[in-house]
Amino acid sequence: MIAMKRILEDLLGLLYPNLCYGCFKHLYAGESLICTDCLYHISYTDHHLDLKNRVAKQLWGRVNFNAAMALLNFKKGARVQNLIHHLKYKNQRLLGEKLGTMVAEKLLVSPFFGEIDLIVPVPMHPRKEQKRGYNQSECIAKGIAAVLNVPVNRTALLKVTETSTQTNRSRYARHENMKMVFLLAKPAELKGKHILLVDDVITTGATIEACALEICKGNIAKLSIAAVAFAD
Repeated sequence: MIAMKRILEDLLGLLYPNLCYGCFKHLYAGESLICTDCLYHISYTDHHLDLKNRVAKQLWGRVNFNAAMALLNFKKGARVQNLIHHLKYKNQRLLGEKLGTMVAEKLLVSPFFGEIDLIVPVPMHPRKEQKRGYNQSECIAKGIAAVLNVPVNRTALLKVTETSTQTNRSRYARHENMKMVFLLAKPAELKGKHILLVDDVITTGATIEACALEICKGNIAKLSIAAVAFAD
C-alpha cells in the first residue's frame, strides 16, 4: 500500500511538476518547492536554541563538538519524509538548497553557531555520487553557504570506501559499517577554522561521528554540526 502510494505520488510529480514536495498539493503563486502550509506545519525541532538537544545528546562522548542541531523531526509517512525522499532520490537539488537556507536561518538566530569559517558536507563515494548525479548534503551545504556567506569545501574530506545503505541496519551495524570509510585528505584546508559539518538526516549519528573524527585530525579550531532532519 505504501509502495503504491509512493508510485502514484511520483507519477503525479511527473505529470504536475508544480506541486509541493511535502504534501503534493498544487503550489500557489509566490510559493516554491514547499507550500506555505507545509512550511508552517512541518515538525521543527528548535535544536538551535538548546545545547542539550537530542542530536547533541546522541553524539555526547563520541566526538568533540561545539554545537549540533537538526532543523526537522523525521517521521515515517510524514511531510518531512516526503521532502527527504525527493531530495535524495528524485534529483531535486534546488529543494536541498532551499532546505539549506532554512537551516541557515535558524543558525543565524542561534547563540551557539556564530563565526562559521567553512562548511563541509558529508561526502559520498565517487561511484555513488556519479550514479546519483549529485550529493544531497552538498546541495544543503550550498543553501547554508548562500545565507551565511561562507565557502563550502568538498575536497578536504573524502569517502574512500563504498558502503551499502544504512537504512535497515541496526545501531551497532551502522557504526561498524562506517569504520575506515572517510579520509581527511587535505587537513591544511581546515586548520584553525570553525567547521560546520552538514548532513541530510541524522539517525544513530554513525556517519556524522566517522566524519567528525576525521575532521578533528585537521587541527581545527571548532566543530559544529547541522542536518536537515533527525530520525529517532
